[in-house]
Amino acid sequence: MKLDILAIGVHPDDIELSCAGTILKEIAKGKKVGVLDLTHGELGTRGSGPLRLVEAAKSAEILGLSCRDNLGFKDGFFENNEAHQVAIARILRKYQPAIILANAIDDRHPDHGRASKLISDACFYSGLRRIETEWEGEQQEAWRPKVVYHYIQDRFIIPDFVVDVSPYVHKKMEAIQAFQSQFFNTESNEPESPLTKKNFFDYVKGRMADMGRYINVDFAEGYTVERPIGIENFEDLI
Repeated sequence: MKLDILAIGVHPDDIELSCAGTILKEIAKGKKVGVLDLTHGELGTRGSGPLRLVEAAKSAEILGLSCRDNLGFKDGFFENNEAHQVAIARILRKYQPAIILANAIDDRHPDHGRASKLISDACFYSGLRRIETEWEGEQQEAWRPKVVYHYIQDRFIIPDFVVDVSPYVHKKMEAIQAFQSQFFNTESNEPESPLTKKNFFDYVKGRMADMGRYINVDFAEGYTVERPIGIENFEDLI
């Protein structure tokens, strides 16, 4: 199965919090979108790795994803090295996405920035034919996505472009709340974190509202680019 877009996040729920609105919008336009989680998020303050996999599957149904994979890297201690790059390259070559959505280039959680560089490097190396990989016993062809866009997470980063996601905010919040173990829950006896505060969802919407102000819409999601975006004419930017 060939994907149009592959969104990659180091932790289950990174995608939901940061670019689920964009994903919903693209799927509504008929695009095939998948998600690749790099870890189980087993170091999270609440929940567990196995539970987060169950929650991720529930969110995938809400979003209408074509697929959702998890590479099972060690949360907190994965490295940007050959083994991890090749593991991601196998997925890239399997689905051959044109567009990659990746973790923020810098963030409060050190995993995010490290994953950002790992994903970018893996996308480059996936295009080198002399790096050989197999999938289910068959040799894979080299594949390099056309672009890598980095979504914005906890820290505020000035976006290079924003996407109007106003019609999809309700569904995005539903997908986020599929991760019940991670957010506000009056029945939880586990430790508190910045994500478990009652007003956290207001923060998520506030960030989208702030991004929306750039283009005079209610809600948007922001991205940074690794290289300038080419256009045919000025109308493409309106």
